[in-house]
Order: sequence, then structure tokens, then C-alpha cells
Amino acid sequence: MSMISIYDIYHVLLKFWRRRRLALFVDLIRPSGSETMLDVGGYPGSWIERPQPVQRIDILNIHEIGFDSDEYPDHAISTLVGDGCALEFDDGSYDIVFSNSVIEHVGSWEKQQEFAAELRRVGGALWVQTPAYECPIEPHFLAPAVHWLPRSVRRFVVRWLTPWGWLQRPTREELERMVDEIRLLTRSEVLSLFPDCEILTERLLWVLPQSYVAVRRARS
Repeated sequence: MSMISIYDIYHVLLKFWRRRRLALFVDLIRPSGSETMLDVGGYPGSWIERPQPVQRIDILNIHEIGFDSDEYPDHAISTLVGDGCALEFDDGSYDIVFSNSVIEHVGSWEKQQEFAAELRRVGGALWVQTPAYECPIEPHFLAPAVHWLPRSVRRFVVRWLTPWGWLQRPTREELERMVDEIRLLTRSEVLSLFPDCEILTERLLWVLPQSYVAVRRARS
């Protein structure tokens, strides 16, 4: 089996997991057509394929995202540029804050604390998902146990012994940036970051923790 086919299979599974996750989001958070939502680190493509669950969605990234809202008249989506660790919004500015597989990319534990605090501050209801450190398969590099290795050997393994390294052929700077920015979270760390949330566990093969979702239903 080629590495391309491995990636193809992974992306099919990823779409399945995201559809299931969004269905659970709607079931638990119960967004309404009168509410506003901030998606931190997301992309319009995640929302334009389905009916919009809220009145307005603002999507914030650290870089500009090209999106022509006129092409999607049934959706009220805006793209913003900003830092999720230092949001320029007042407390409780949004009814819902949503973030999918982003907090593990902000770097250090200190930055993750800042990110979590900002999401909790700005949103009423929360839905924050992140891959599980306890899962033996690292989802960004598609390789087993990479995230459990000492940092001193992780760069070599990621570049030469993972599908991501073989296919992307990153420069040294790209490799270091990717390895240094990703920090997967344990369940206890997610609990620490979101003490007022229920922590859901998504499982791989019904046994292995695949990811965690911090859920806060209350509007504040």
C-alpha cells in the first residue's frame, strides 16, 4: 500500500469523525438561529456543506482566509485575523465558542493555558476538541508513538520515519516549526484547562482514547 493511499484512508476517516462530531455538537450544545458563534482556528469549508446552526459564524485565524461570502447566500460567515491566545473581544461576546483540533498547535503549556482562558472568557457555551496524548497514533504525522519520544530524537523520527515526513519533505525550518508547535494534551491537562466543562472522550476502536472534547452548555 502506498503512502498516498494511507493518507486517502485517513482523510475519509477524518471526514467521518468530523461529521459525527458536528452532529454531537448540535445535539449537546443545541445552537439556535438567534445565536452567534466564534470558530477559533477553523475554516468556512467545515460549515458551508451543511445548514448553518446559528445566526452568524465568525471564523478567526492567525492568517487571512480567502472566502467570498456572496457565493454562499444561505450562510452568514465572516473571516477574521487574530490570536486565539489574546482575543480582542469583550467577555461573553459570543453565545458559542467552537474550536476543533487547534489548541494542540499553539505551542507551550503556558500558551495553551492562555488559549483556553480566552475561549472560556469570550464564549457562553463551549465546544473545544483536541487529539488525545494517550492515543498511540499521532494524528498529524500518522505514525505510532512519535509524540511520546524525547524531543531530542523526535525531529529525526518525524522527518525520516513517518508518512508526513516522506510526503511533505519539509525543510529544516518547517520541520522544527511543526514539531515544536504541536503539544498533545492528556485528559488531566484538558480537565485543568477547562475546569467548568464536561470532558468527553472519543475512542478509537471503542477502546483507545482518540480525542477529548471540552463541553460547556451554559450561557453566561
